[in-house]
Amino acid sequence: MNKAIYYHAGCPVCVEAEQNVLQALDTKRVEIEVVDLGSEKDRITEAEQAGIKSVPALLLDGKPFHINFGADLSALK
Repeated sequence: MNKAIYYHAGCPVCVEAEQNVLQALDTKRVEIEVVDLGSEKDRITEAEQAGIKSVPALLLDGKPFHINFGADLSALK
């Protein structure tokens, strides 16, 4: 099973994008972890090291996909 991580900041745009992502992905084939970097600040470094520059973003098979520019990761620190 592939794994995806959806990083976001908890804002309304991010939560709406989360719902769209969850609906679009086949959860039988993709395990999805949702990480709210607004409340899980200890995971910001992990996101940066994975290539995430802004949120909301999806890390799919180790590749970052930036969905919309809501917030730069530096704004969440």
